[in-house]
Amino acid sequence: MNIDNPTPKHIPGLKSLWKEAFGDSDEFINAFFDTAFSPDRCFAVTEGKDVYSALYVLDCSLEKRKIAYIYAVATSKAQRGNGLCKRLMRYAHERLKAAGYEGAVLVPGEKSLFDFYGSLGYITCGYKSRLQCASSGKTVNIKKIGKKEFAKLRRDLLPRGGIIQENANLDFLERQAELYSGADFLLVARIVENRLFGIELLGNLERAADIVCSLGCADGAFMIPGGEIPFAMYLSFGDRGCYPEYFGLAFD
Repeated sequence: MNIDNPTPKHIPGLKSLWKEAFGDSDEFINAFFDTAFSPDRCFAVTEGKDVYSALYVLDCSLEKRKIAYIYAVATSKAQRGNGLCKRLMRYAHERLKAAGYEGAVLVPGEKSLFDFYGSLGYITCGYKSRLQCASSGKTVNIKKIGKKEFAKLRRDLLPRGGIIQENANLDFLERQAELYSGADFLLVARIVENRLFGIELLGNLERAADIVCSLGCADGAFMIPGGEIPFAMYLSFGDRGCYPEYFGLAFD
């Protein structure tokens, strides 16, 4: 087995592994490969055309320092328990460090994975809360915006110690959600069967119920910064002690 960046012949295997591991639709998987995939930001364990384990990297920043968002870590069911994921993660860390990244952030897909990533040196660095509310019956000025305007506004509204996610991050985000802004808030959301799912709400959180009404929904659930829900984990590649306090966009 080989660990390295994949080649074009591995793309079908990468997509098959993704589908097996996460059960996402072909539309979702293709959206990622169309917008955010790059062979030099993917590491995989392969043998011939077969792909046994893989992860992807999206570029982020923290206080002008280059940070890697490690995304969609997966190992084939047949190979689980053989240590492939740890080997792949450690290889990726060395490659990323050599490429000038100062740390890596990720979002464990389930509670048990916090212990797994903790064994690799990651620490919990970001917490969230879930805000649920019904429509207030009052509207607020809100508009759809593009990713360039969203990126600028988000920098201004990010909590202290927040990781900046732009470029390919937002290219992919635009394919799966709508971007909205108001006078004092910023929202990423999907609407499903008259319910609003807020992937990230920044700014004036008291606008939540009015936002639900303005977008024609009966109720909504928003992920907001802070709280008691462990969300992201971080690994520093050096000893400079720069740790994030907030990571918002997980693309799940």
